[in-house]
Amino acid sequence: MSNLLNFVKGQQNALLQDLEQLVNMDSPTGSKQLVDQAMQVVVARFQELIGGDVQWIPQEKYGNQVKLQYGDGSKQIMLLAHIDTVWPEGEIAKRPFRKEGQRLYGPGIFDMKCGLLQGLYAMHAVISQCPTDKKIVLFINTDEEVGSPSSRRWIEEEAKKSDAVFVLEPALGSTGKLKTSRKGVGRFTMDIEGVSAHSGINHNEGVNALEELAHQIIYLQGLTDYGKGSTVNVGIAAGGTAVNVVSGHARAELELRIDSMEEAERLSDLILKASPILNHIKLNIQGGIVRPPMEQAMSRYLFANAQALADELGFLLEETSTGGASDGNFTAALNIPTLDGLGAVGHGAHALDEYVELDSISVRCALLAHLIQQQVQSSN
Repeated sequence: MSNLLNFVKGQQNALLQDLEQLVNMDSPTGSKQLVDQAMQVVVARFQELIGGDVQWIPQEKYGNQVKLQYGDGSKQIMLLAHIDTVWPEGEIAKRPFRKEGQRLYGPGIFDMKCGLLQGLYAMHAVISQCPTDKKIVLFINTDEEVGSPSSRRWIEEEAKKSDAVFVLEPALGSTGKLKTSRKGVGRFTMDIEGVSAHSGINHNEGVNALEELAHQIIYLQGLTDYGKGSTVNVGIAAGGTAVNVVSGHARAELELRIDSMEEAERLSDLILKASPILNHIKLNIQGGIVRPPMEQAMSRYLFANAQALADELGFLLEETSTGGASDGNFTAALNIPTLDGLGAVGHGAHALDEYVELDSISVRCALLAHLIQQQVQSSN
C-alpha cells in the first residue's frame, strides 16, 4: 500500500507547480482558443510523465477533446475529466492562484483542474510502480459545463470499451464523500400560442397566452415529488408585447431532476402530454432527458473497494447522492461501473471562494492510483 502513496507524495511539488500553471490559464467553455491552450499544457505534461498515445478530437465550436492513452491491451480503464470552467476570460487576472494556509485558491481549481491533474499523476504512479499492458485512458472534454453537447458521443464510445469509469469531479463536503448516485436532468420548452387582441376594444376576443402560462406553471411545478426525489422547476417564463395587448404568445423553460429512469420516463411523458386549460390555446412542448440519472447500482462494488482502500490509507471514506449531474451520468446509464467524486477535496464549485484542501491531494491521488491498480490486476 505504501509504494503508491510514497510515490505520489514524492511527486506532489511537481503536481502543485502544474496546478498553479493550469489554474492561471483562463479556460471558459465558450473560448475555444483559451481552452485549447490549456489543453496543450496538459497534453505536454502527459507526454513528459507517461509518453503514451495522444488522440485529438477536433471541434469547431468548443475546445478540442483529447484522449490520452497508455497501453494497448484488449481491456481498458477510463478516467474522465473536463478542462473547461464556468469562469469568463480575464478572471485569472482578478484572482490568480494563491495559497493561504493549507488551502489553494483560484478559478476552476476545485471544479476541476486539481482533479484532472490528480488523475494524470495517478496514472503516472501506477505505470511507474506497477507496469501493465492494460489500457488506461484519460479522456478530457471541453464542454462539460454546458452539458457536454459535443463530447457526449465520444465519452459514451470510450465508456463502452471500459471495465470501469472513474470520474474526477470534486468530492463532496469537508470529508470528501464520493458520489455514488446523481440525479438525471431533463430540459423542456413550452411555447403557448393564444389569440392577440386589443385589451380595451376587443378584450373578449382575445385568449391570453400569459394566463395559460400561469396555469401551466402551477401544473408543472406540481409534478415535483420530494418523496420520489423528483423536482420540476420552471426557471424562465416570458410573454406579451405590450400592456394594452392580450398576449398572443408566451414561453416557459423548465428543468426536471430525477433519481431513476423510471421517474424520468413518467414525468417526461406528463410534461410532453400537457393539455391546454383555456379554449383556443395551442401548446408546443419540446425536450427530453439530457443527462440520465447515475443510479447507485452502477457504483456499488467500486465504492466498496474504494472504502476498503481508504481504510488502508488511514482515512474514512463515505458516499453520498447529489442533485448535480456530471459526465458520469452518461457512462453509468450504459451499465458501465462508474464511481464519481474522485477528484479534489475542497469547497466552492462555481463560487468566488473556490478552494482545494492541500493536505488531501496526495492521499486522494493515491486512492485513485490504487483503484486503477486494482482494476488492472483484476483483469490480468
